[in-house]
Amino acid sequence: MTAVPHHYDTAPLAHTDVLVLDYLAALWAASEELEPGLRDELMTTVADYIAMRRTSPANPLEDAGEILQRLGPPEALAAAARRGRVPAHLRRPAVPVPMAPAAVRVAPSGHLEYAGIGLLTAGSVILPVICPLAGLLLVSGSPRWSPAQKTAAWVLTALPALLGFVMVLGAMAIGGGAEILVLAYLAMVAGSVIAGLSLLPGLTARREHRP
Repeated sequence: MTAVPHHYDTAPLAHTDVLVLDYLAALWAASEELEPGLRDELMTTVADYIAMRRTSPANPLEDAGEILQRLGPPEALAAAARRGRVPAHLRRPAVPVPMAPAAVRVAPSGHLEYAGIGLLTAGSVILPVICPLAGLLLVSGSPRWSPAQKTAAWVLTALPALLGFVMVLGAMAIGGGAEILVLAYLAMVAGSVIAGLSLLPGLTARREHRP
């Protein structure tokens, strides 16, 4: 029985790969007098440099001939390595340094923010509805609190105030006593005070913002 030889399809090397292989072979021959460790280091450094220049994100070079031209003759690299110096050609290309983030400052609490909390709490005892409304307007214009916190403060203030208003109307319609008016007053005050207390931690929290 006669064995049939296998036929292998070998793809030809690209022209750029041939140039690189020829250059590395010439460098290997030129660095024959170097110590084995130094010789291997030189070969590895040059090969890594060629690969890095091809894939550099800053300034990639696809033309292998241009990369080899920048490296210079293999004999010159071997001579520089023999003198114990790393050739300037093998310096890595500069990588762009990312910009430092903008400085972060802490937004201080202003007098209007303290006034808004005061109107929601102490002001509601003196003049319900009107003082809390003014306090909510001051709070809404401040960047100290998030939109969710501001919305919660409006709800906590408005619902008890609406309930108290309904109780007052009911007392007037059915001729209720002073107890209903007192309950309506307490409901209005309690809602505003709770809203103010919910916003109070925001005055001392380190809320950061970028300029």
